[in-house]
Amino acid sequence: MTGKKNIRLLQGNEACALGALKAGVRFFAGYPITPSTEIAEVMAKELPKVGGKFIQMEDEIAGMAAVIGASLTGKKALTATSGPGFSLKQENLGYACIAEIPCVVVNVQRGGPSTGLPTSPAQGDVMQARWGTHGDHPVIALCPASIKECYTLAVRAFNLAEKYMTPVILLMDEVIGHLREPLNFDEVAELDILERKKPEVSPEAYIPFGAGEDGVPALAPFGTGYRYHVTGLTHDESGFSTMAPQAVARMNQRNSTKIQNHLADILAWESQDIEDAEIVIIAYGGSARSAKEAMDRLNALGHKIGFFRPITIWPFPEKEIKKIAGKVKALIVPEMNMGQLKLEIERAAGGLTKVIGVNKIDGELITPQEIIDAVKGVQ
Repeated sequence: MTGKKNIRLLQGNEACALGALKAGVRFFAGYPITPSTEIAEVMAKELPKVGGKFIQMEDEIAGMAAVIGASLTGKKALTATSGPGFSLKQENLGYACIAEIPCVVVNVQRGGPSTGLPTSPAQGDVMQARWGTHGDHPVIALCPASIKECYTLAVRAFNLAEKYMTPVILLMDEVIGHLREPLNFDEVAELDILERKKPEVSPEAYIPFGAGEDGVPALAPFGTGYRYHVTGLTHDESGFSTMAPQAVARMNQRNSTKIQNHLADILAWESQDIEDAEIVIIAYGGSARSAKEAMDRLNALGHKIGFFRPITIWPFPEKEIKKIAGKVKALIVPEMNMGQLKLEIERAAGGLTKVIGVNKIDGELITPQEIIDAVKGVQ
């Protein structure tokens, strides 16, 4: 007699919250906003059970600030929002970037701009996830396309945040956030959980932003005997602000290269039937589900169609895209926006092949048939 399987039917937002708890999240601050509110609801219910803290802040800006403060004490901290709230978080997100404070921001995308379509899906925040806050800064953004990935990528988001001391964005969309699928918890029980590194020197010898060979500083949690200054100003290795050109360039360069130098560890993607494909569909998030269905239907009719899905949206897997572009007649890019990732794909493809967008901004998911029509239209 076999044992009872540990399977639950979950919404994407629920799976995301449970994945964050699995990763060790013990603090959530945020503000209710459709279509991400279920993440806050799960956190409000579950965090007290594990000794964590949930707080509903007065606005999205304060929610991001509270997450930064909690992370500085050593806690894994999470906030969740959607388009308008993500816009409001940008100033403090920039603070977390320059101060190298690990945290995770979930953005369940909806139609925009402004209030837009609060209950309808979109993928219009792709470029905002990369460049939403001002200045040159590092960023990691992950994009799930299933309930299982909402769980596993929530864990991975925190692993990357803690390992590289940086904010990580989990870029979902309303389709994935409110989709329901079964999740077998036995299949995700053995996920690795990483913690941020600790200083290896005494408080007297501690240089907070003096990073080692990996380019990542070891910021001690506040209250553990290590005293240091945290600021949104450009600072030197001591943490105190500076305008010395060499120090400014050195710190900004290190903060960005700590991501670029570890692309092999950070980048992730899914591909299928790429080797002999004549056309490849590149899609992410909710659109990827329609893209896969379109590929299956076309291949059943004898076409040679491949599929590529960037799981890491930022940094972008440009070398993989260029490799594919040199082998195929066209790349088809379905997106629920006006073509944001298509521009990045065109840049990576370098003119080696045609890049054709399938775009929709009416609050509806792109259908498999719309993608099939685009593929059949390639000359």
